[in-house]
Amino acid sequence: MTFDELVELERRYLLPTYSRYPLAIARGKGVYVYDLDGRRYLDLVGGLGVNALGHAHPRIVRVLRQQAARAVHVSNLYYHEYQGLLAQKLCELSGLQRVFFANSGTEAIEGALKLARAVSHHQPGKCDVVALAGSFHGRTFGALSLTGQQKYRGPFEPLLPGVTFIPINDAEALRSAVNDSTCAIILETIQGEGGIREATPQFLRQARDAADRHGAVLILDEIQCGLGRTGSYFAYQQMDGRPDIVVVAKPIAAGLPLGAVLAREELASAISPGQHGTTFGGGPLACRVALEYFRVLEDEGLLERVRRVGEYLQHGLQELVVKFAVAEQTRGRGFMQALQLALPARSLVEKGLEEGVLLNVTQEKVLRFLPAFLLEEKHVDRGLRVVRKLLRDLQKGNRFSQKMGEPEGSPERSDRGDTQPT
Repeated sequence: MTFDELVELERRYLLPTYSRYPLAIARGKGVYVYDLDGRRYLDLVGGLGVNALGHAHPRIVRVLRQQAARAVHVSNLYYHEYQGLLAQKLCELSGLQRVFFANSGTEAIEGALKLARAVSHHQPGKCDVVALAGSFHGRTFGALSLTGQQKYRGPFEPLLPGVTFIPINDAEALRSAVNDSTCAIILETIQGEGGIREATPQFLRQARDAADRHGAVLILDEIQCGLGRTGSYFAYQQMDGRPDIVVVAKPIAAGLPLGAVLAREELASAISPGQHGTTFGGGPLACRVALEYFRVLEDEGLLERVRRVGEYLQHGLQELVVKFAVAEQTRGRGFMQALQLALPARSLVEKGLEEGVLLNVTQEKVLRFLPAFLLEEKHVDRGLRVVRKLLRDLQKGNRFSQKMGEPEGSPERSDRGDTQPT
């Protein structure tokens, strides 16, 4: 099938929910993907954080083949070999004690919200939630109700009532919003779709204190930032966070659909058989692959690589901020990095395809980098050479240096004080 035939087939039969870029990916290997014609692209998007082990990792392929020949699905009416082992692993890594498996991040958010409501159901009126502006938790009605971006919420309102949104890291707004009617405080430890914006350790402590003071459950959404992306198994572990519930998904099963709700032991008694469940969540194929995912992280020392190469990537992005007036700021940790631009960035993503590099833009002006944990310094150099070229072209095309008060014909800047790393 040709690319044009593929596009026409989707145009005729799919709901128009995606605005795709003009690329059809046929296969991948490591940190690269290949189109229908065999052209290679450096993947700095990583399936939006899913492909932490890159593409076609040999150990994952081997486990997939072995388990697919044994059992792909087992109803949750019965036991299988891997669900308990994976739950144990997650508890050991997180410091929490209970796990529920779902199919995706948004379903895990729904489970976390239901658990928080179950904890307080015996207290009439204790059902409100405090969430963050700029957040993104998913697209089901419950998860969407907690998402602090009107562009996602607007077309589907009215949503669930009782949700108050506050700015990230605003202690006074937090104090004002949380009260005895609050059953849960939910926040992304690092906002992903919101532009790689990090909750400070102080704000996490304040959220913990507010939850304790008013008997609320503190939920951390680590669907994008968790399971190694920041260089530790959970981002909150770098910030002295103490959640009641943590939600994870994206990379856990190396590309297979799987999400999980991790909770403190004290919350487990709030829910009983029949009150929550799933048909597909926690099946033997996904759970066995997830166990192999953690083994690969450990055996190949990938968390250390995320920290080392992530710092190298951040330094390279900071140099772009120094060099180009159109580049305003860098943010992030490990392999969750952002380059804030002064102009819309979609054109850079499209031109990046022409240069053989997959880039991602969020919040219109933020280049977001979520590469595989296999990325090396040489790959960073290749990707940043392309980004540098694209920024130079963008800046020249918009005569941006003149708007910044710089001499005409001088599209780059050398005022090193403009770098703002986090």
